[in-house]
Amino acid sequence: MENIYQENFNPDEKLQLKSHFSNFDKSVFVIITPAQVDRGALMSRYSRTDKTMRRVFLDEFLSNPNKGTEFYNKVLLDYGDDSVAELGTAQCALEWISNISAQKIEDHRIGLSFLEKSSRYVAFDKKIDGRYKYYLDKKIMASPYADKYLDSCDLAFEIYSKNIVLLQNYLKEKTPIDNLYFDNSDTLNESTFNNLKSSNDIENAKKIYTATIKAKTLDILRYLLPSSTLTNLAITGNGRAFEYLLFNMFSSDLSELQELGNHLFDELEKYVKPFIKRSKDSRYSTIYKDYLTKTKDSINHFLISELQTNENNNNNNNSRSSSSNNNDYTNLDSVTLLSFIPNKEAEIRLVSSILHEYSKDTTMSFLLNYVNTLSDEKRHAIIRLYTQFRQNRRHRPGRAFESIDYSFELLTNYGTFRDLHRHRILTVSRQLLSTAYGFDTPEEIMDLGIEKDYKDCMYVSNDAYKLMSLKMPSEAQYVVNFAYRYPYFIKMNLREACHMIELRTTPQGHHDYRRICQQIYYLIRKVNPIICEGIKFVDTNNYELGRFTSERKSILKKSRLNMI
Repeated sequence: MENIYQENFNPDEKLQLKSHFSNFDKSVFVIITPAQVDRGALMSRYSRTDKTMRRVFLDEFLSNPNKGTEFYNKVLLDYGDDSVAELGTAQCALEWISNISAQKIEDHRIGLSFLEKSSRYVAFDKKIDGRYKYYLDKKIMASPYADKYLDSCDLAFEIYSKNIVLLQNYLKEKTPIDNLYFDNSDTLNESTFNNLKSSNDIENAKKIYTATIKAKTLDILRYLLPSSTLTNLAITGNGRAFEYLLFNMFSSDLSELQELGNHLFDELEKYVKPFIKRSKDSRYSTIYKDYLTKTKDSINHFLISELQTNENNNNNNNSRSSSSNNNDYTNLDSVTLLSFIPNKEAEIRLVSSILHEYSKDTTMSFLLNYVNTLSDEKRHAIIRLYTQFRQNRRHRPGRAFESIDYSFELLTNYGTFRDLHRHRILTVSRQLLSTAYGFDTPEEIMDLGIEKDYKDCMYVSNDAYKLMSLKMPSEAQYVVNFAYRYPYFIKMNLREACHMIELRTTPQGHHDYRRICQQIYYLIRKVNPIICEGIKFVDTNNYELGRFTSERKSILKKSRLNMI
């Protein structure tokens, strides 16, 4: 049916619109005008006029190249309508930054999306101008601890680098290619490597095996990497989120983050200046930094005056609490379930939310009372109906799953924290990285016979950290290896728990975070067993070469598309 409301543009107008919109004759179109500020300003202006967007552009923007900037300066600085800053986006990259800074930047999950160089696919054994790729903090290098810092980081990279080939060879001996099954195009079934006849099948099998062994090798050796290891980070985000990120970067204790903030501001200013202008405006930035500083100082004063005076009592209480937790069903190895909704209440909340989602003219208060009268069998039947048609993990449970919350305390190595930290819907609370909780040692390190070198690396890092942390606790984080255990708190709803558990227990995942997410699953299942049935695609198995299946699928797809 013809759209009678569709605006008709004359030939000159069509020509003018061509490079700014994806079409000029349809009611659905993409804004492609080059200036980012114009795109956002158009969207905001659009909400306060009866004109169509393309007409607004012709009447107001085409003749004034500064229209977008003028609009945002007026709205953001004069009126403070922050939400319009979300209408402008930018994509940027920060290269050669430390893992410490990368994780601090990634703390800002709302409005920003991140992609980071993987420690699983990329080896960190290459030197540039004779130096391994780790961050040289100016404050550390000007301190008496510079030599200890360099020695610690160099030792970690040396042990990492010299064992890549040795560990690959060991893993190949442990799981030879002849023991694995590959796709056989002749029989259309799986067969061992020795029984492959096609040269293409043989070549694909070698690529699959090599990629799997490499990923396993780097997964194991990443424990050695210090947190100063340099990485690359790509960010996509809206203007409001970038402004908030910059506020916090400028207020950081780390000079690296402050410098990165200045560089990021300078580059964003070229394209989205109105969105981020306040982050360096003295009226806003000074007040914000003062707010953060006063809050930090006041809490630290309380910690010093209150907690340290009761240190002995706290130590005794912590000891009793720790021993009792070992027998508590809410504690499992590295994961402690701190808070949850009791089972019947959780089921009532969930069923009420499910019914509300599909009901008409029915209030939540009525449904809560109604569901409270249902038998266990009926409640359970409704819960199961809600997820029974899920066929894979991408069939996400509905929003009703967000009505149930869980809080966990985790004690994992820093490498695992980096992986789980990426989940944006998690609420994460964490502290400075330290060596206080010891370190993890993979079995393969012991099997390979390099346990002494590995532990020597950890001891050298620990010594350097202890010295540095007395005077510069923030900078001392750089020397801590990924193997060191790190305590943090996470809070999430059931829907996010389902997503995280199903994603992070897939066979190709790193062994450490697979184990942690399996533990989270077991704890949820203990307290809310019927509800937990909705988490259908959790993999609780262990795998010797976890990436084998996914590498196999990837290589075969590329082979069929002639990409390899």
